[in-house]
Amino acid sequence: MPKIELEFPDGSKNEFERGTTVEEVAYSIGTGLGDDCVAGKINGDIVAKEHEITGEGTIEIITESSEDYLKVMRHTASHVLAHAVMNIFDDVKLGMGKWADNDRFYYDFGDLELDKDDFEKLKKEMESIIEKDHELERIEKTPEEAREILSDQPFKRELLGELESDGEKITFYRHGDFIDLCKGPHVSSTGKVEAFDLLSISGAYWRGEEENEMHTRIYGTAFTSEKDLEDFMERMEKAKERDHRKIGKEMGLFQINEIAGSGLPLFGPNGKKMIDELRSYMHDINERLGHVQVQTPHVYRTELWKKSGHYENYRDDMFLMDVDDEEYGMKPMNCPGHCLIYKSEARSYRDLPIRYAEDGTVYRREQKGELSGLFRLWGFTQDDAHLYVRPDQIKEEVSKLFDSAVEIMETMGMDFKVKLATKNPEKYMGSDEIWEKSENLLEEVLKESEAEYELEPEDAAFYGPKIDFAMIDALGREWDGPTIQLDFNMPEAFDLNYKGEDNDEHRCVMIHRALLGSYDRFLGVLIEHFGGNFPPWLAPEQVRILPVSDEQLEYAHEVKEKLSDFRVEVEDRSWTLGKKIQACHDDRVPYMLIVGGDEAESGTVSVRDRNEQEIRDVSVEKFREHLEKEIDEKSLELSFVD
Repeated sequence: MPKIELEFPDGSKNEFERGTTVEEVAYSIGTGLGDDCVAGKINGDIVAKEHEITGEGTIEIITESSEDYLKVMRHTASHVLAHAVMNIFDDVKLGMGKWADNDRFYYDFGDLELDKDDFEKLKKEMESIIEKDHELERIEKTPEEAREILSDQPFKRELLGELESDGEKITFYRHGDFIDLCKGPHVSSTGKVEAFDLLSISGAYWRGEEENEMHTRIYGTAFTSEKDLEDFMERMEKAKERDHRKIGKEMGLFQINEIAGSGLPLFGPNGKKMIDELRSYMHDINERLGHVQVQTPHVYRTELWKKSGHYENYRDDMFLMDVDDEEYGMKPMNCPGHCLIYKSEARSYRDLPIRYAEDGTVYRREQKGELSGLFRLWGFTQDDAHLYVRPDQIKEEVSKLFDSAVEIMETMGMDFKVKLATKNPEKYMGSDEIWEKSENLLEEVLKESEAEYELEPEDAAFYGPKIDFAMIDALGREWDGPTIQLDFNMPEAFDLNYKGEDNDEHRCVMIHRALLGSYDRFLGVLIEHFGGNFPPWLAPEQVRILPVSDEQLEYAHEVKEKLSDFRVEVEDRSWTLGKKIQACHDDRVPYMLIVGGDEAESGTVSVRDRNEQEIRDVSVEKFREHLEKEIDEKSLELSFVD
């Protein structure tokens, strides 16, 4: 039998017989590692320790000390939850359950009605199952045996049919008297679920398809210690206070009105100021990178989407319409329009790279149940760009974009993770050779930048692999951020060429990039990251002038005139000074300038920041110079009052 080569996290490689299990690989390294093996990670995918490895790639052995151990343990917690639900409720139909992002697990159920009042009895039943410390037993079954086990579980039988069609092994996991069709992996026993809680209930379409039955999804979380669970629940409470929908309403930033339509945000004056500030920042970066602005329509004939590959690969996510017996589609992406602009005239090797940028609004038909504030929308505006380059220019251009993405993260005060998303074998265009070449080029850039990165298997766009940034906010949560995508396929589809130095026609290469992702979602992330307490350069209102009484209103407006370069308002309501200060705190204004009789007489102001620090007798010019410096440097902290 031919051998396969596996690469370990330290870069070392070894050969194994095809069909060797993860656990056998662990034992080949050492008895201790074999005994400790809980699961494996093959080419970025977490698999059961019994998984047979059939191809070359990377491998990581997951033990209780591994970062991914919690995911495996949460998968087991989802089975414990399903067991508890089956014990308490009658005639429940099992859907699917596993670990989820943001430290959670879930399980979906058909024919189940419950509310959060049922959580206490569910948790008690889960505690009983955990205390019994049932062993998690992996069992292989024939299709006939599996159908008998699942005779009253229609959703599981549907999954079984797919496993049969694909010729995959049919495996179940059993603990106690509960058994579930499942590939794993799981921890060794239910007792390993040491600290858990149930969080919420939501609806979820079966298989994520809107035309399918709506299931009841129960979310929970689990950790290896009560302390970690308490810390998580505390972060959850803080997250509620930072919810961008709540803060967005309080600050008048945006609204989503059902009369207008789900997933279609309406930005008020304050939100528009922030969007404009982000756009100005991105336009400065684009200018530095040599990008030129273009503008394309919101809707095209579907002939264009067929040519680009979107119609075949993205049709279910598009808004399509008939106009005069011809089909049109609202654009889910800006790239095809940019390709038409590139193709509108002959190009020489001297012209490249050509870099088109557009603040383009795109439309994607997300399922209604998955729409969430500014994070999942039907219509949103990308800070989009497409670069048309020669093959010898790829690495230099990608490196510049990568450095710009890092700069943006640092400007926003965010940590980040870098991921390399590779081909989805079920959804891609082009040859395997082109994909391998593209993935290798992006990996070379990451290695040369000395960036730490991880693989995101099968998460590439259908036209090419990508470098993704996961932004980490002030509460440690991860959000989708900048993306840089390499594409040899769309230039092929659109026949995009340039005349080379040899006077022959050559195919160009395309780079897609969105350094914020979208203005809408990025603003939502910033709201939660800063909790609405934005740095002065980004705040919709940078300064508010507070006259102590109506007698100082005229002087307050004189001060405002001197600060006309900034976003400044005068508080002209006849309130007490204390109430005016409280209103500033509620509105999260960075700086307050208090002007009373003494300040009006001396031509000065008292500067108070939202951190309740104050300094008196400051000249307006001195404050103006300092504020200008904070804004130009995009400082994250208020530093006038030390």
